Amino acid sequence: MRRTQHVEQDLLPASEPTEDHLNAVHEPLLVKVCVYCGESKPLGEFLRRTGKKSGAHSRRGACRDCRKRKQDAQLNHLDHDSPADPLPAQIAVAPATSFNLAEPEESVSVVPKRRFRRPLPQPPEHARLEPTREAELRTNRQGTIRMRGRTDKGRRWQQETDLDMARCLVREHAAVVVNRFTIRRLYTNRTFRRYILERDQYTCYFCGEYGDTIDHLLPRAKGGHTTPLNCVCACMLCNQNKADRDLEEFMEDAENYEPIRLDTQDKG
Repeated sequence: MRRTQHVEQDLLPASEPTEDHLNAVHEPLLVKVCVYCGESKPLGEFLRRTGKKSGAHSRRGACRDCRKRKQDAQLNHLDHDSPADPLPAQIAVAPATSFNLAEPEESVSVVPKRRFRRPLPQPPEHARLEPTREAELRTNRQGTIRMRGRTDKGRRWQQETDLDMARCLVREHAAVVVNRFTIRRLYTNRTFRRYILERDQYTCYFCGEYGDTIDHLLPRAKGGHTTPLNCVCACMLCNQNKADRDLEEFMEDAENYEPIRLDTQDKG
């Protein structure tokens, strides 16, 4: 009987797809935009990040081809004692249409990313009809507000904060009022990142391309907080170019930015 079962299994067609194979075929392909060449490539083309901020899909900014160009340029620098600069400043700021290290004298056209003015983020659906109640908050005897929440692993944490920050977190739907002296954060770091990316559908708020990072409209260096109304999805290039600038300053700089053409030698 066992021999018959083995024969029947051997007679099955080898090309018949299994359930696991079908799931693997329909699994979405994750891509990332290279910071240097500006092309969208699969995550396998990028090295994994290490350290405390590393995650399942956390990758470095340079793709495999750009890393190889950098290694070749370093080898040429050692052989010919020539300055090795595989990623010029203009190419790193905006994606280039042509990029050839073998012929540095050839003209390179640099086209900046086109950015669009979009409406500001809206509050979460569950909080649009509920009052924020930030006016009910009062400081305790120590002059602070108690703030509590949970970590990504579910552990409870608690700390003290000032009244202005507590009211801002409640007003921008990142926390709720427990009582007059206590607020509770609604999101962990992981759930907040997933909420922002899914809300914006992994689309960069500034240029409309694929994005997998979180950017603050009002930078934290200027008083902004990590709230649903102040954070948007952004691609790596726009996130790095914006840095600590305000939204209006960043958009005006993009509108006044003219395409740069580098002509190092006239051919003719």
